[in-house]
Amino acid sequence: MKLAAIDIGSNAARLLISEVISDNGRPQFNKLNFVRVPLRLGFDVFEKGEITKPRIGMIMQTMKAYNHLINVYGIEYVIACATSAMRDARNSNDIIRKVKLETGIEIKVISGDEEASFIYENHIAENLDNEHAYLYIDVGGGSTELTFFAEGKLRYKESFNIGTIRLLKNMVTEKQWDEMRDHLKNNTRSKLSLIAIGSGGNINKIFSLSKKKDGKPLSLELLKDYYKELSSVTLEDRIRIYKLRSDRADVIVPALQIYVNVMRWANIGEIYVPKIGLADGLIQILYERVKESSN
Repeated sequence: MKLAAIDIGSNAARLLISEVISDNGRPQFNKLNFVRVPLRLGFDVFEKGEITKPRIGMIMQTMKAYNHLINVYGIEYVIACATSAMRDARNSNDIIRKVKLETGIEIKVISGDEEASFIYENHIAENLDNEHAYLYIDVGGGSTELTFFAEGKLRYKESFNIGTIRLLKNMVTEKQWDEMRDHLKNNTRSKLSLIAIGSGGNINKIFSLSKKKDGKPLSLELLKDYYKELSSVTLEDRIRIYKLRSDRADVIVPALQIYVNVMRWANIGEIYVPKIGLADGLIQILYERVKESSN
């Protein structure tokens, strides 16, 4: 079975194509293709309240290209979701109608709460030991989703309008930071020691820069060092020295600020980076839906 998931975020749109095969009755998800296009919708929406004409053109071209790929791979089942920027854009319904009309792809704008749940669908924590509690931290351009998992159960999930693009645009208030801090202190209490699980392109890039082996965690101290190091150089130097794409070089510093604050407030010393994202969670959800409907 081949499945496709489209995640339209505030910084980029992603297409993940996966093949699901049965491994002794358990589904195994094999990635066939992954495409990322930096649409940067948040730069329009968080400033102007809507997506401008040039970016609507970019969305349409991207969705048409994704549709061609979906057809080439012979995908039967597709799920497409949009997050923070499309949630806030006053013209998102018009764009969704246009995409459906011209490509047949139906985009669902999901709430922050749903976003937190969908990321958790990767079930990473369930495959880790029961001696720790886990906090998923997913940092996007428009929002950060936190999901707390302890003693084999999902205990807490919350979405905050604190994202990398909002921070770049100076659109996050002290009050919002305080709310996040208070939420963490009140809802992540556990007798078990806490470990973070990070998702999103920025933490994946930091993990690559760190040269750590897969499966090894990054320390809070290392993230603080990267934050100091990257924020002390110009955007041009970040691109040149660290070989970052321009659409990564600007958002990576505010992303580190969010990860560092969350880990500090939740008293977490280490973060695992399994290289998962919303698209991976969407593939899992789509698989479950297809399985249910065929029973």
